[in-house]
Amino acid sequence: MTNHANTVIYVGITNNLQKRVFEHKNKITYGFTSKYNIDKLVRYEIFQDPISAITREKQIKGGSRRKKLELIAKDNPNFEDLYSKIL
Repeated sequence: MTNHANTVIYVGITNNLQKRVFEHKNKITYGFTSKYNIDKLVRYEIFQDPISAITREKQIKGGSRRKKLELIAKDNPNFEDLYSKIL
């Protein structure tokens, strides 16, 4: 996820993507995403088990900002909000 200016990147996991993005968009909980206005879903991956998801999350978080931007741009070069596609 990112903010409207695409200047801050947030990586996380959830077992309910629709609900979690809704919470970010509506700033239901205070934290990093509400502080930096992160409310745009620009990339997601689906896993069958939580261990694989956590492993991938750590891999992405451990990468550089440049690597994260490249990963997003590969499938979503215009950084469009994908939220409507998961509803």
